[in-house]
This record gives sequence, structure tokens and C-alpha cells, in this order.
Amino acid sequence: MRTRSRAIRPLPAVWVMAVALVAVAANLRIAITSIPPLLDTISGDLGLSHAAAGALTTLPVLCMGVFAPVASRIAHRTGAAGAVLGAVLAILAGTASRFAGDHVVVLYAGTFLCGVGIAVAGTLLPRLVKTYFPPERVGLVTGLYMLAMMGGAAASSAIAVPLADRLGSWQASLGSWSVVALVGALAWAPFTVRANPHHTPDEEGPGRLPWRHPTAWLVAAYLALQSWCFYSAVTWLAPTYVEHGWSRASAGYLAAAFSGAQIVSGLLGPVLSDRTSDMRRLLLPAAGLGVAGSLGIWLAPLAAPWVWAVVTGLGQGAAFSLALVLLVRYARTPEASGRLTGMAFLISYGIASIGPLAMGLLRDVTGGLSVVWTVLAAIGVAQGLVVLRLRPDLRRVD
Repeated sequence: MRTRSRAIRPLPAVWVMAVALVAVAANLRIAITSIPPLLDTISGDLGLSHAAAGALTTLPVLCMGVFAPVASRIAHRTGAAGAVLGAVLAILAGTASRFAGDHVVVLYAGTFLCGVGIAVAGTLLPRLVKTYFPPERVGLVTGLYMLAMMGGAAASSAIAVPLADRLGSWQASLGSWSVVALVGALAWAPFTVRANPHHTPDEEGPGRLPWRHPTAWLVAAYLALQSWCFYSAVTWLAPTYVEHGWSRASAGYLAAAFSGAQIVSGLLGPVLSDRTSDMRRLLLPAAGLGVAGSLGIWLAPLAAPWVWAVVTGLGQGAAFSLALVLLVRYARTPEASGRLTGMAFLISYGIASIGPLAMGLLRDVTGGLSVVWTVLAAIGVAQGLVVLRLRPDLRRVD
């Protein structure tokens, strides 16, 4: 192990670190969820097919998979906190570039940059939680940054269309979210100075991803199925109801209800996980809610649309937040958590990135979005089957 000559600076108070974490987490979905309520408008203005429009949410998800393993290597060189600051700055640049989104190349390039930033920050946050927060507070802190992440998603979905109307264009609506990224960067920068590489016990390098570890594959499979459902629902919920005759603004509010429900379950799930040793008791109901909501949207979309959106959101919010707990619980050390996260994100987001694009192609072929929700319900059932194998006595990644 290398020795260090510089003195270790004291860390900020736990609540200060939590606030900085929340400010960063608020940016981890906005670049994706601000697009669907405006998707038909963007497609019309730029002449995009449904599949090409779906790629605007597929691209960041693909980046989250491809660049997740790179995050640990960046963190080894700069410190995990420094890498997260760079990630937030990438999100800031990518979001701000959307002011010039009427140029297709700029729109996709900015979306790519946002995806890289989301990938690095999203991969390293579970590791930072395990490093800097007491073990008995892991669930609570995870819930707090889920609260911020889904709160940002809900807000961006709800006011994307009103912002476009107020500011005069969808480009200005999408670009205005760069303010949130700026706040995140300003909040995180002081923490980066204090939480320097001295505080990150990663002296031996990032290590290899746990490709031969069966527990890692189970967690990755669970995340792949959950993420496919989540990002497909995020992309196509609002367009589904526009297809049924709703206005863009009303469909955006429905998408906000979907994201808002995730705030509740995303906070509650990790908090409850601190009190249970068998995560299946929470993961199975979460999968069941996702299936029930998808079936409702498929079979009776206009019977109770707000109920279906909330039920689906409750399931997806709990399922994802609990997945973040799995990345910590099934790892022995912060470094192992980083490697497990890198592998799980590479596999899961790589697969899930196909979801919005595939569902868009399905819409192009069938002429409607009804069948999309049939597919998502079936994938939710498969997700539940994987949950059954996530026993509490599984061997930890080390």
C-alpha cells in the first residue's frame, strides 16, 4: 500500500455530506425524464421516427451501461468524489447544449454527454454511501438520494410542456434544467476538496469486475429486467396517453404522477430494508406493483389512468431503490461495491437501453403503444422470478 505525505483533512458533518449527495442525485434522471412529454413535438420538428425519438432516452441508458465500469478507474486516479464532480459538470454541459437542440447532432451529442455523466455519478454514489456513512444509515441515505433523483424526474416531467410554452421552445425547456446541474456542481465542489483520495480506501486500484461471481450475475439480471421496464415506461407513458387523445400537458402531469409515486416508494423501500434481512420481502411486492400497473394500462388505460400511473411508479421506485441497496448489501467493502455496481450497470443498462428503442420500433410496426405494456408486464413477471433467488445468505462480492 502506498503511503501519503499530505495530511488527511477532516470530513464535513454527515448532514452536510448528505445534502451534497442529494444535490448531485437530483440530476441523475432529469436529462432523461424531461424529454418524453415533448417527444412528439421534438419528432415533428426534427422529422424523427418513433424509434429515433426513443433513442433520446436509449442513448443515456446505453451510456450508463458502457461507462459504468470506467467510473472505478476514473475514481482510482482522481478520487471518487472528484470523479463525481467531473460527472456533474458533464451533465451541466450536456444539458446546457440542448438550448441548441434544433441541430440534431448537437441534441444527440448533448444527450450522450449527459449519459456519460449520469453513468459515472450513478456508479460511484453507492460506493460513496458505503464509504462515508454509518452502516445503520445506508438505507436512509440511499432513500434520500432516491428522493432527490425521483423528485427531479417528477418535476421535469410535470413542467416540461409548461416550460416550453412559457419559454417559447422545447429547446429552452430542456436546456433550462442545466440550472439544477449547476447547483449540484456548486454543492459538491466543497465536499470534493475535503473528501479527497486520502479518504477513499482504494489504494490497490479498481480491480477486476466480478464476472465469475454468481451473486453479481443475479443482481445484474434483476437490474436488467427492472431497468428495461423503468426506462420503457418513462419513455412511453406520456406518448401512450397522447395517443389516447390527451393533451401534451396532461400527459406530462400523468408522467409526473408516475415519477412522484417513485419518490414515496423510493424513500420508503431503502428505509424498510434497514429493518429486514431478507430483501425478497420487499422486492416481490415491488415487482408485483409494476406488473399490476402495466396490465392496467394495457387492458383498461382510460378506466383509471392516474391509478395505473401511481401503481406502476410505486413498483418501479421501490424496485430501483432496493436494487441500490443490493449493490451495497451484497458487497463486503466499498471497493467491492464499486466493482459490483460497475458490472451490474454494464450488463443491466446495456440490455435496458434496448427497451425504449425496441418499444418505439414496436409502435412503428403495430401502429400503437398498447402492446408495449403487455411486454412490460411479462418482463415484470420475469423480474419476480429472479427475486426469488436473491436469498439473504448469498455469498458476498469481495
